[in-house]
Parts: sequence; C-alpha cells; structure tokens
Amino acid sequence: MSGFLAGLCVAILPLLAAGFWLGRRTAHPQNLGGLGTPVEHATFETLHTASLAAPPLRAGLTEETARKSARRLRSLLGTDALCLTDQKQVLAWDGVGGHHRTQIMERLAGPLETGRGEAFPLTCDAPDCPVRWAVVAPLTVDDRVHGTLVACAPRESAVLVRAAGEVARWVSVQLELADLDQSRTRLIEAEIKALRAQISPHFIFNSLAVIASFVRTDPERARELLLEFADFTRYSFRRHGDFTTLADELHAIDHYLALVRARFGDRLSVTLQIAPEVLPVALPFLCLQPLVENAIKHGLEGKTEKCHIQITAQDAGAEALVVIEDDGAGMDPVLLRRILAGEVSPSGGIGLSNVDDRLRQVYGDSYGLVIETAMGAGMKITARVPKYQPGVHSAGRLTGG
Repeated sequence: MSGFLAGLCVAILPLLAAGFWLGRRTAHPQNLGGLGTPVEHATFETLHTASLAAPPLRAGLTEETARKSARRLRSLLGTDALCLTDQKQVLAWDGVGGHHRTQIMERLAGPLETGRGEAFPLTCDAPDCPVRWAVVAPLTVDDRVHGTLVACAPRESAVLVRAAGEVARWVSVQLELADLDQSRTRLIEAEIKALRAQISPHFIFNSLAVIASFVRTDPERARELLLEFADFTRYSFRRHGDFTTLADELHAIDHYLALVRARFGDRLSVTLQIAPEVLPVALPFLCLQPLVENAIKHGLEGKTEKCHIQITAQDAGAEALVVIEDDGAGMDPVLLRRILAGEVSPSGGIGLSNVDDRLRQVYGDSYGLVIETAMGAGMKITARVPKYQPGVHSAGRLTGG
C-alpha cells in the first residue's frame, strides 16, 4: 500500500504544477542555470519544492508540520497566500491577508462535511489587500476529511482551482503515509508488548524461585542474582524507543544468562564470540534475547547431558551477522515453518515468529530469520542486520545499578 502511495506521489507531482510553473516562468523569465528547457526547469523546481515540503507532512497534520510546509506549498502554487487547517482552526498561514482567517474558517463547514472543494470571494475593507478570492481543497485520509488547504489569490482562476486540488491530493498522500507509519509503530509496540507478556510470567517466576533458593544458603549469591534480575527486567520493560544497540542487547542477554546458569548449573555452557566493530549497530529492541531463550529451551529440553550454546556476532561488510546455535533436541522443520507462519503457537514459539516478523518489517523480507534444524540435530538461527537503515536509530545506552 505504501509503495502504491509513493508511486502515486511521483506520478502526480510533475503534472500538478509543471504547467502552472511554466506559465509563471515564461511570463517572468529567469536564468535556467543550465537545466535545459523551461518545461524541464519548471519540473525540476516543482519536484524540489515538493521534496522539501514532504518531510514535515510525514509526521501528520499539526500546527508545527503545517507551519513548516505551508511556505513550500504556497511556492508550488505561486499564490499570494496559503493556509492549512484542521477541522477546527487555521494551523498555519503563509503570505499576506492573515486577517481573513476567521472569514475562511466560517466558510469551511461545507468542504469539511462533504469532502468537496469550493471557491468563493473574500470581502475585505483594506484597499491594498491583494487577497480577494479563496480556493478550498479538502485533505482526506481513508475517505475522512482531516482538514483543508486554502489558496488565496487576487481573482478567480480555473487553473488555480485545479492546481490547488492536485496539491491537496499530494498532501493527502503524505498524510496517509504518515498514518501508515504511525500504524506500523503501533504494531511494533504491540509486538514488543506481546514478547514482554510472554517472557515475564515464566522468567520472573523461575528467577525469583532461584534467588529464593540462595537466600539462606548463600545470601551474597542471592544478592548478586537479584541485581542481575533487576537489570534485565529494567531493560526489558524500558520505554525508550523501538531500537537499541547490539552492545545493549548483548548486555541484557548476559544478565539473563546469569539467572539461567544459576538455575541449571553445569548443565548449560555458553560461548560468546563478538566482533567489537559491530557493537554500535542499531537493531530492533528485544530481538536477540528471545532467540537465546529459544536455544536454551530446545537445548535442554528432553536432555540430561550438558547443553552448549554459541553466540557469535561478526562483521559482514554492510551487515552484522548474528548466529545463535545450540546442540539440543532440534525441531521438526515442518513444525518450524508453521510457527513462523503463525499457524501454531506452541510454548516458546511466539518469540521466534515475533522476531522474524519484526526483522522483516524493519529491513524487508530478505532479512527474516534463517533457521537450520532437524530432530536431534540442534538448531542454528542466523539474523542479518544492516549496519545502517533509514529510520533505525538507537535510543541510547541505559544505565542502572
């Protein structure tokens, strides 16, 4: 859907203003700066101006985003004034004639209700005010009117009516993309909550039981484990964004493993091989710990002998390569495919499918988990993480006692 909307933006932009710009530029010739014909120059300026107006709008329709984009949008249309409104008020006014705000808001009831544009004359007692006509174009997202774009000019113009409508449609596409971004953020937050809900009951119960077992026999050991427990839960339930660093994720895993080792003793051994250069890489929050938890579960399940888990993080050019491998019971590949597809949710399966989904959402389908397993053959999970991805930034390292 977002790809279609982005394509629609590209298709609309050259058409919505190139002709209008051409009329203005040929009437007032300027140095083309070696950009070619007047049409090519007009198209370039239109696309450039639109690209500057787009980023604020991708954050939604607010007073701040309207203020940042209004001047660019007025430049697209070449009008004396332009304003953006929501359903209740003028969010931003750019250009002359700001005293018409109240008059314009009084005329917006129809467009806001019907979603159809209008053009109407403006009354003004100021003899030097050039604003005498207003064109209203609604801003819609999912067939709901969120506000309007109002272009003001000295006189009625059919060209301005059409151009304002096209610009309003382009703005609506940006707002719809913003809505999709917000929906994606809400989805990621919901998935993180699902992971927390999965981890917390079993992990908290088992950890507290282990700590309690040391309270009388080894109070100092109980104190150390309690601090490990506090640090891990603080990290898991933090409120500092959707992304973290590989260093912070591994630091949290170290706290987690300390508690698990206290529970299983010599039955569990863990080897870590971490390349220092990948430690600052940003990645989705809480995406490696569920993989380690899965390895421990399947590594120890149904076994009386020791289980070994190896965690490696390597520099692979433009990517960091994280591998978590155990020598445990393994899993039926058919069952694994059903878990990842969301068809079944056995104990421990939610973590794998959740992490796989989040990696694909953030980086694309080619970055899903690669899992090699068979019954009795252990399991090897590989996660590839780009060192740089637009929009993926760590919230910063957390500190705690």
